[in-house]
Amino acid sequence: MASSLLVMKVTSCMVAVLMVSFGHIIPLAEAEIPCGRVQITVAPCIGYLRGPGGGVPAACCNGVRSINKEAKTTPDRQGVCRCLKTTALSLPGLNLATLAALPSKCGVNLPYKISPTIDCNTVKH
Repeated sequence: MASSLLVMKVTSCMVAVLMVSFGHIIPLAEAEIPCGRVQITVAPCIGYLRGPGGGVPAACCNGVRSINKEAKTTPDRQGVCRCLKTTALSLPGLNLATLAALPSKCGVNLPYKISPTIDCNTVKH
């Protein structure tokens, strides 16, 4: 009996810690898409963006299309832009021309080029 109570308390504490730790990834009621979720969704693109080019991996395009569909408002789009810009600046070895061409290669039409110098405040839905 005492051990099952201990297990319940430990489990409750672990859930609380995970909710606090990953709160930036699991949205509660936010206007913008959390950057952690954007990064996880487009992570399959990193190898492609560092490589010599070639075909875009399906998982990469699926992530790009998913984030594009989810970003429905101007604040969403600007938040995704800021996240991608910051992430691109922190990842060495990215081919910037490949990065700029990625959305169109995945069938996503954006009215701007993705680059580390983009002014995300000008991005509209």
